[in-house]
Amino acid sequence: MQTTQRPRIWFLTGSQGLYGLETLNQVAVQSQQLVAALNDSAELQAEVVWYPVVTDADAIRHTFLKANASDDCIGVIAWMHTFSPAKMWIGGLEALQLPLLHLHTQANVALPWAELDMDFMNLNQAAHGDREFGYIQTRLGIPRTTVAGHVSDPSVTARIGAWARAAAGLSALRSMKLARFGDNMRDVAVTEGDKVEAQRRFGVSVNTYAVNDLVTAVDAVPDGDVDSLVKEYDDTYRIAPELRAGGDRHDSLRYAARLEAGLRAFLEAGGFTAFTTNFEDLGGLRQLPGLAVQRLMADGYGFGGEGDWKTSVLLRTLKVIGAGRPGGTSFMEDYTYHLVPGEELILGAHMLEVCPTIAAGTPTVEIHPLGIGNREDPVRMVFDAAPGPAVVVGLADLGDRFRLVANEIDVVAPDQPLPRLPVARAVWKPRPDFRTSAESWLTAGAPHHTVLSAAVGSDELHDLATMLRTELLTIDASTEIRQFHKEIRWNQAYHRLALGL
Repeated sequence: MQTTQRPRIWFLTGSQGLYGLETLNQVAVQSQQLVAALNDSAELQAEVVWYPVVTDADAIRHTFLKANASDDCIGVIAWMHTFSPAKMWIGGLEALQLPLLHLHTQANVALPWAELDMDFMNLNQAAHGDREFGYIQTRLGIPRTTVAGHVSDPSVTARIGAWARAAAGLSALRSMKLARFGDNMRDVAVTEGDKVEAQRRFGVSVNTYAVNDLVTAVDAVPDGDVDSLVKEYDDTYRIAPELRAGGDRHDSLRYAARLEAGLRAFLEAGGFTAFTTNFEDLGGLRQLPGLAVQRLMADGYGFGGEGDWKTSVLLRTLKVIGAGRPGGTSFMEDYTYHLVPGEELILGAHMLEVCPTIAAGTPTVEIHPLGIGNREDPVRMVFDAAPGPAVVVGLADLGDRFRLVANEIDVVAPDQPLPRLPVARAVWKPRPDFRTSAESWLTAGAPHHTVLSAAVGSDELHDLATMLRTELLTIDASTEIRQFHKEIRWNQAYHRLALGL
C-alpha cells in the first residue's frame, strides 16, 4: 500500500495586542519551546508545526482556513498562553473543519514563589485564558479534546499522542475509497447500511465492482509475480507439506498467490484502501480469497467479510490509528462461547480472514475444505492470537445515525490446543465479565462483525467518536448493566435531538 508523508498538526498560540511587543515575543519563544518538547516526545507520530501567535479575529480565521486547505494538516492544537478574548475566536472556530485539541498548559512546571510579580502573572495566565477559550468552545458546540497538564508529563504527551492518532485515522477515513466485490450476504441485516450517509458523515466512498472485474486482474498476473510471492510465503510462514513445491496441492498455493497479486493490483490501480468480498458472489474465482485477504490486512488494508463495508471502513481507520504500535488489528467475528461459570471465554474467528498482525507466533499456511462458496478448497493462515489487553469495536447503522460500540477485553491463550479448527482465531475474556459484556453488547444492537485491536485503546476511540460527532458506547471494567441501559436511552434522546442542531 502506498504511504503518505508524515502528517502535520498545526500549533496555535492565543494572546492579544494589549500586552505589547516584548510580552508577545516572550509568548512566541515559550510556545516554540513547548512545540519542540512535543516533537521530542516519542508519543506523537505526527509533526507539530508552530504558527505565529494570533492576536486578532482576522489572523485566527485566516489561519484556520489555511489549515483546512492544507493537504498534510490533520488537526490543530490551540493554547491560550496569556488571555485571548474569546469573541475573537468565534469566526475561526466555526470555520475550522479539522479536529481540535485544546491544550491547557503553561510554560513553567513549578511556580517561582519568591520571585512572583505582576509581570510574571501577566505573562503566564493560561489558567485564565484557557477558561475563556473553553467557554467559547462550549458555547459554540465545538467538538474537541481537552488535555490539561505540563508537556513534560508523559501522561500528557501520551494523551495528546492518542488524539493525534485519532486525527490521522479521521484523515484517512475522509479520503478512503472502498471497493465492494459483489453485494453483502443475502438476508443479513447488520451488514446493510446507508452508504450515502456514510460518505456525508465520514467521507468514505463505498462502491461496488463486479467480481469478474477482479477475475480479469487475477488472470492477468504474470507467472513470475506468482513465483516471487510463493517464495515469499516459503520464507515467511510455515507451509503445509502438501502446498510446497512438489506437493499435491501446490497449484492451490500458486492460485492463492495469483489471487493476492491480482487483488492488490486492482486496489492499487483504483486508489482503494479497503474492500469486501462475499462467498455468495465469487464469479470466476477458483477460491474464496483467504491468504490474500490476510496479507492485505497485514499491509494496512481494511476488510469486511460477506460484503460488510462498515467493518472494512472501521478496520482501515483503526489500522491507521494504531500504525507503528505493538500489537495488531484484525477483522473479527464472535463465534462461540466457553460458558463454564467463572471461566467464561469468547472464541472469535472467521471462515478464513483474520489478520496475522495479531498472531502469537509464525502462522502456518494450510489448505482445508470450506463448506460454503461452492469453489475449490481455499488456502489460509492458521494461528492463535497473542495474549494481552485489546479492544473489540463494532460499527452499526441504526437508521437515523451510526453507533460505535467498544468492549475492552483481555486476549488469552486457548485452554487447550485446537488441532481440528483450521482457521486463525482469538480467545478472550471480555470486561467486566461475560454476562455484563454480552448483555450490554446485545442491548446496544452492536454487530457480530468487529475489529479486534491490541494497538488501539479507548482514548483513541473516544477522540475519534468526538471528531466524527458519532455515538460511542464503551463496555469496560466499570460497566454496570442497568446504568449502561440508561446510557443507551440518554444517548438515543441526545443524538436524535442533535440531528437538528
